Amino acid sequence: MFRKTILMLTTAAALLSSQVAPADEVEIVGATATQTGSGWTFSVTLKHADAGWDHYADLWQVYSPAGDLLAERVLLHPHVNEQPFTRSLSGVEIPEDLERVVIRARDTVHGISAQEYTLELPR
Repeated sequence: MFRKTILMLTTAAALLSSQVAPADEVEIVGATATQTGSGWTFSVTLKHADAGWDHYADLWQVYSPAGDLLAERVLLHPHVNEQPFTRSLSGVEIPEDLERVVIRARDTVHGISAQEYTLELPR
């Protein structure tokens, strides 16, 4: 009986340790902003250990330094084999008096990452 219990516990531990570790929070690797006649275009590069539909980077947002949401780009699918990856958003209206914006990103498990990326706007 004792040997059977040890064998069961050892098997369970082996199965648990073979499971894929959950991905970390999404990381903002870089970002650019370009002013055009129709507003601003933001390109944001994210890195995340996307694991499929259950855990992937699904959003980035542009905020004013005061915390006002200015724009967001929803990411509609995982990027498992494309890391890091860059996605853009055009036509973003930014108030004339802003010199910088703050970018935040989210994944489907951890929510909004603690990382904030401050981007100086080229004027």
